[in-house]
Amino acid sequence: MEHGGLRTFSWLSFFALILWAWWVMYSRVTDMGRVPMNMRDFGPLVAMWAIMMAAMMGPTFVPSLKTYEDLMVSANGTRAGWVGLIVGYFIAWIGFAILIAALQVILVEIRLITSMGRSMSLGFSFLLLLAAGLYQFTPLKERCLTHCRTPMMQFLAHWRTGFSGGIVMGLHHGAYCVACCWGLMAIGFVGGVMDLIWMGGATVLMTLEKLPALGRWLTRPIGLALLIWAGYVGLKLAGITG
Repeated sequence: MEHGGLRTFSWLSFFALILWAWWVMYSRVTDMGRVPMNMRDFGPLVAMWAIMMAAMMGPTFVPSLKTYEDLMVSANGTRAGWVGLIVGYFIAWIGFAILIAALQVILVEIRLITSMGRSMSLGFSFLLLLAAGLYQFTPLKERCLTHCRTPMMQFLAHWRTGFSGGIVMGLHHGAYCVACCWGLMAIGFVGGVMDLIWMGGATVLMTLEKLPALGRWLTRPIGLALLIWAGYVGLKLAGITG
């Protein structure tokens, strides 16, 4: 069994990373009025999304990390494997950051969103909310959530040892997490991806949705809420409501 000081240091480092990411995002948002970010500058945009992923998805990963840590006692898990798990998980989300940053550049270029990442088109907002809402009811969403809610089962089914093994399991787990949460991430374009209220709200929802006891009662209500929101935007698009 490892020394308790190493465990404490590891967890403190992980939470420090999350807090640092939130601090960077807060600083970026408060600075954008003075130094606007060029949303066509792909490199910094990828970095922004990557840091945003650390801020938002780090808290949702805590139960899985705790589960792996339990296997360090009952199986042959190691602290190096624990660190590898984090690395692999965030590699998966950095991959998503690259894709969504590329999408954002395109959306800015064709004038569907503003430089702050906020939709300029009711039609685009309607389609995005509709897609995200409907996805909450799909078998793929349920499959991905089942994976995220049962990390012990997934680790045992795909067990790898050591740091490299942790990376492989982290990539596998992260891929399911991306497939689970892309919709809630994408709706940031409706109100602005640099909106801290959206970031905080989405983080809470994604964290709660992955909890086995509570999450199963939230998935469809979240989808229904998104569809109602889409309906409201659709009415505005049709000129029925102001």
